[in-house]
Amino acid sequence: MIAPTPLQEAKDQETKPEVVDENEEIDDEVDGDPAENGDAKKKKKKKKPKKKKPVQSDPPRVGLSKFFPNGAYPEGEIQVKNTRTSNNSYRTTSEEKRHLEKLANEDPETTYSNIRRAAEVHRLTRQYARKHIRPGMSMTEIAEMIEDGTRALVEENGLEAGVGFPTGLSLNNCAAHYTPNAGDKTILKDGDVLKVDIGVQVQGRICDSAFTLTFDPTYDKLLEAVQAATNTGIREAGIDMRLGELAGLIQETMESYEVEVGGKSIPVKPIANLSGHSIGLYQIHGGKSVNLVRNDDATKMEEGEYFAIETFGSTGRGYVIESGECSHYARKIDAPHVPLRLTSAKSLLTTINKNFGTIPFCRRYLDRIGESKYLLALNHLVSQDIVESYPPLCDDLGAMTAQFEHTILLRPTVKEVVSRGEDY
Repeated sequence: MIAPTPLQEAKDQETKPEVVDENEEIDDEVDGDPAENGDAKKKKKKKKPKKKKPVQSDPPRVGLSKFFPNGAYPEGEIQVKNTRTSNNSYRTTSEEKRHLEKLANEDPETTYSNIRRAAEVHRLTRQYARKHIRPGMSMTEIAEMIEDGTRALVEENGLEAGVGFPTGLSLNNCAAHYTPNAGDKTILKDGDVLKVDIGVQVQGRICDSAFTLTFDPTYDKLLEAVQAATNTGIREAGIDMRLGELAGLIQETMESYEVEVGGKSIPVKPIANLSGHSIGLYQIHGGKSVNLVRNDDATKMEEGEYFAIETFGSTGRGYVIESGECSHYARKIDAPHVPLRLTSAKSLLTTINKNFGTIPFCRRYLDRIGESKYLLALNHLVSQDIVESYPPLCDDLGAMTAQFEHTILLRPTVKEVVSRGEDY
């Protein structure tokens, strides 16, 4: 359709008849005396005030439902699922697959609008964070800036919508699972490499996406390597792709990079014991793993699955161990029903079930809802295999690590990178 020129629009305006809204109120007053002026002057119309469009605040705190009242949230990046093992391009035109996609979208448990709403919250929150995170800020200040934005934009409502997991702010050799506990005084410094891992959930659908920030160009190549590896994983992922082969493609991309530090070239290594993963309903790790090093896993990606394609690179040995004070926890999906000898543990489990269910949480979140002196009870729940603890995961001291991640949805017809944005 050809757009009209400004000149044509002006001509059309001159000849276009005036349209009267039947719902507009009519002013009954008549100017002057009809006897003196002849016919009464035309009655004046009172225009209804135009409905103001919502405007997002700075920082973003206006709930997304104000901008998308019909619940139609933006799609992510669409890719046709062509992998090296299977050409799935027929799916885009298959009537059968279109019908299956329609059914999936209408199912309350799988509706795409939930994950897209979570993804739009993620984009707005992280774009603000990327502009405002600066050296000199505390880890607590950064975490609260991100989480306050997430809660406001998603319009937090118990287990219906909220934060998908504690904001990861892992520094330098620490690759994952660090968020500040109460009293943490850690300050971001100029030479730090900061991983920012943000989760948003709507109706149990979790958008999981992460990026890395550095304020010193020394480690730019490290970030480039990891982002490229993540993009390889996204591009090659698809229905019928075998997880072991996908891991090999990710590894190949990452290992093609080097970082120069102090005049010495250091190869970028994928962190062998970290991985991407499938995402279940109210379950951040859904059972399938996308490792970062080639292996013999013949498990296939399947239609309808959600995956977090995340890669971690390191200038160290490429292997992490648990190190430091634990902050991340989650109630296990298959937690056993065991008698709890501590009354405080019973009470805390009730609180966890009510506020988090199986969504991961951290100690700051317990503080926020008014829990206190809970560490003994929390450790007891961990020892009884009801709650899983996730301590920080670190490479050798002196190594630098980076992370990039996106959530993808394997729809029956196409692959949708739901968390993709203009920033990464």
